[in-house]
Amino acid sequence: MANATAYSKTGTKREASVRLNELIFGLEPNHELIGQAYRMYLANGRTAHAHTLKRGEVAGGGRKPWRQKGTGRARVGSIRVPHWRGGGVVFGPTGVENHTLSLPVRAKRLAIRHALSLRAAGGDIVVLETFAYPAPDWKVKRTLELMSRMKLEGNILMAVDVKDELIRRATRNIQGLKVVQANYLNVYDVMNADKLILTEKGLDMLATWLGDGGKA
Repeated sequence: MANATAYSKTGTKREASVRLNELIFGLEPNHELIGQAYRMYLANGRTAHAHTLKRGEVAGGGRKPWRQKGTGRARVGSIRVPHWRGGGVVFGPTGVENHTLSLPVRAKRLAIRHALSLRAAGGDIVVLETFAYPAPDWKVKRTLELMSRMKLEGNILMAVDVKDELIRRATRNIQGLKVVQANYLNVYDVMNADKLILTEKGLDMLATWLGDGGKA
């Protein structure tokens, strides 16, 4: 049975914990699948910048270094040949390599469920009633006070049902805090966070997106 510590919207810890959906948070983690999804995220964010010059791109070498015969040296037609210092590179990176990896949609969603199950088993998930302030109080200061009352430090990942401009305003420039819409969670962020905060509506969104039913 997967449970999570519950907090009110003001950051007060509740006595009763929240029972999490077993279909999403109660699986036996498949570390191989989690690793595949993690590597896919890194590979798909990679940009091919490396570019070496081929023989035809190296400057110089417009004339034959010496005549073909009579010098006693090996024949050569250009100083741009690959086996000469400063010559072209054979089979080097061109800057157009495709490093992307892919997984089926069902496998990607299953990997997220396994990652969430792993973090739930470690007690790294907490449930927040809601992340909302009165109209004038959508400020970074209020969010820092909330994190302090919940005694959360390090890299924090918060999953909400809607990430709007007010939430961005109240969370921007807070070191270590990342806020995402629940149905945009990925294995990389889930595994790299020290703690995961899920709002109650965020939990409902996860249940719709990743599994049947809501909170058990």
